[in-house]
Amino acid sequence: MTGTRSGRLVGLDVARCLALLGMVATHVLDERTPAGDLTTAQWLAGGRASALFAVLAGVSLALMTREPLRGRPLALRTLGIAVRALLIGGLGLLLGGLETGIAIILTYYGVLFVLGLPFTLLGVRWLLPLTVAWVALAPVVSHLVRPHLPERGFDSPTFEQLADPGQLASELLLTGYYPVVPWLAYLLAGLVLGRLDLRDTSLLGGLALGGLSVAVLATQVSRSLADPAVASENATGMYGTTPADGDWDWLLLVAPHSATPFDLAQTIGSAVLVIALCLLVERLLPRPATAVLAVLFGAGAATLTLYSLHVVMRTEAVWPPEEPSTYLAHVVVLLAIGAALRLLRVRGPLEAAASLPVRLARRPGRPAPQRSGTNR
Repeated sequence: MTGTRSGRLVGLDVARCLALLGMVATHVLDERTPAGDLTTAQWLAGGRASALFAVLAGVSLALMTREPLRGRPLALRTLGIAVRALLIGGLGLLLGGLETGIAIILTYYGVLFVLGLPFTLLGVRWLLPLTVAWVALAPVVSHLVRPHLPERGFDSPTFEQLADPGQLASELLLTGYYPVVPWLAYLLAGLVLGRLDLRDTSLLGGLALGGLSVAVLATQVSRSLADPAVASENATGMYGTTPADGDWDWLLLVAPHSATPFDLAQTIGSAVLVIALCLLVERLLPRPATAVLAVLFGAGAATLTLYSLHVVMRTEAVWPPEEPSTYLAHVVVLLAIGAALRLLRVRGPLEAAASLPVRLARRPGRPAPQRSGTNR
């Protein structure tokens, strides 16, 4: 195995770190140049960084549920993961109440974990076609249902919305910035990846090529079908979904955060490409170089803590007004803390807290399984 003593797949941490830095870029850097063109950062990370984050969530869920269990042990593990998801969702509600201008993903992330639990009982032969079907059909269901739902009230879910659970559920599932119903496609894709042998170099090469092909194909087909003017206008992204009262033609777009079939296919393909390439780099590097890689991208092992820190840093009381020039400062802070945690061999504080329910749910006296793919 090429990795660290803890058995983590360093490539997954690298991918998580890239997702984190990409999301920070979309929060801080400009979307367009003065001439009106897309910036390089927006072209690379817009919509793709958060999708990569969600696909990696599916990989983590697959690794957490890889050990076959039945009866009470299965129920305890499921309960532990559900409580973990609840803690992450609660953190998202807390961060959503801050004045940051960021659409917080964590509450949606927690709901994704809960809704994904039943699918952990399925194997790849079921998960793969289910993922394809979800990409094609979930946006259609969303387009049919959303006109009958109330309009979204907030950019991010907050504790205040608990007073109106119907509205909150509507936003989390269908009308919010990261709508869970279509976004479950990302989690399913991650479950597929997590069920594969992520140490197989040949398989990783095939995944990289397949991911690239899907992303390019989805983009090109969308461009050939969608209205060019509409596509150009929405190239910087939408707000989670297409217009609730829009025509069916909107589902032909590949715009970031539009949750159309083409958007889901393109971003899933991009995520698979990045994950496979990161794992390939890990496999091809000698062990000393992999250890250095683990430190340099140590932020990827503490994304919950560091994403939350980034959100807090966006508040005026903690950090100066946001300008593109501050992106480097965000990156330095996050990478430095991540490297320090890695060198000290300690988990991020929020990772430790969130994983506690899963650890407590293990059968008494039974040690956690040690595998080469235990990134959680």
